[in-house]
Amino acid sequence: MQMPGLNPTAPFGPRPLSATALRAQRNVTLCAGKAAHKWRMFRHVCEARAELRLSDRSLTVLNALLSFHPDTVLTLGSDDLVVFPSNRELSVRAHGIPASTLRRHIAALVDAGLILRRDSPNGKRYVRRAPGGGIEQTFGFDLSPLVASADELAGRAARTIEERRAVDALREQITLARRDIAKMLSFGVEQHVDAGLPALHREYRELLDSRPRAARRETLEPLAAALAELSKRILHILENQIEDAPPRDATGETECPASEGSYGAGEPRQAEPKGDAALPVPVRLVAERCPDFVDYAREGLRTARDVTDTAAIVRPLLGVSPSAWEETCVAMGPGLASVTLALILQRGSAIRNPGGYLRTLARRASAGQFSVWPMLMALGATQRQKSEAARTPPTPSFPDEGA
Repeated sequence: MQMPGLNPTAPFGPRPLSATALRAQRNVTLCAGKAAHKWRMFRHVCEARAELRLSDRSLTVLNALLSFHPDTVLTLGSDDLVVFPSNRELSVRAHGIPASTLRRHIAALVDAGLILRRDSPNGKRYVRRAPGGGIEQTFGFDLSPLVASADELAGRAARTIEERRAVDALREQITLARRDIAKMLSFGVEQHVDAGLPALHREYRELLDSRPRAARRETLEPLAAALAELSKRILHILENQIEDAPPRDATGETECPASEGSYGAGEPRQAEPKGDAALPVPVRLVAERCPDFVDYAREGLRTARDVTDTAAIVRPLLGVSPSAWEETCVAMGPGLASVTLALILQRGSAIRNPGGYLRTLARRASAGQFSVWPMLMALGATQRQKSEAARTPPTPSFPDEGA
């Protein structure tokens, strides 16, 4: 038992007393007699780690501290909840975390209000026993705040789990809506649907460009709703347009169907890239760098023909005229032109005028001044930056659109 009046809250050394420590001490006093299962509490802390701003190593240190107490159910006021491991013992149970790192993560646990320091006059951690062998005073880390906040931690964990489930459901909705929209737009191009598909595609790309970096329910809900509404509109348009139209065979053609009919009515048929044209880069790399382009592929991107066939679908959706596409194919070759179009699609609304941009790149290619590799590397850097949740986007390596 602790001696009356010997329950230090102020830390040893230059560390100041914090408001968090005072609140934790007050909660411990108000919750006398409360009991909680230590490993259930630890699970709740793990679930709510983002809200508590704790790293995985801080959780490792908390797990080690809990392991030093012999009881599974911790009760406030009944037994001493102060553990007093040495730095060496704590480091071993924390999987070898060095002492300097231990101090940082212990401070994080104190700042989160999960433990309290009960520092001795010289800052050492130890137990002083009474003449009869009982515990008279213990100096170390007090687990009482964890028990006092057990209900709050359970609530935080439940909210975190519910938020994660909601985010997962919204991500599923967004993925399904994206798949539906891309396939319906591809179908519209193949069937020569004259219903403003390029404008609908621009709206779709603008929605994708508005995707938030942080996947939270309040940021994903508007995007999911907007994509669902756009999907319904496109479906309604397609149903009305093809209601009385005979079915068309969308296979067996290597030339873009959009170069005639509604996207080229009255114009001479323009040359589209042949499906067997050689690509300047591996197909796998195109699929990795341009996942949005893959959405429009009939059966995925596995061959060079898949790339050129998909480019024939994407071209009219981007508003690239047949003449601009022919100029690009002549200057670059069908394979390179198709890869370039895939990269432009992936850039989204960052390319304001895809047709004009293609003409600029075609002129550079004719002069021997164009390579697709800087564009591929720029997209790769952007994808890595997004996966690491970096705040500052990398400097793009695409040629200047206005050049």
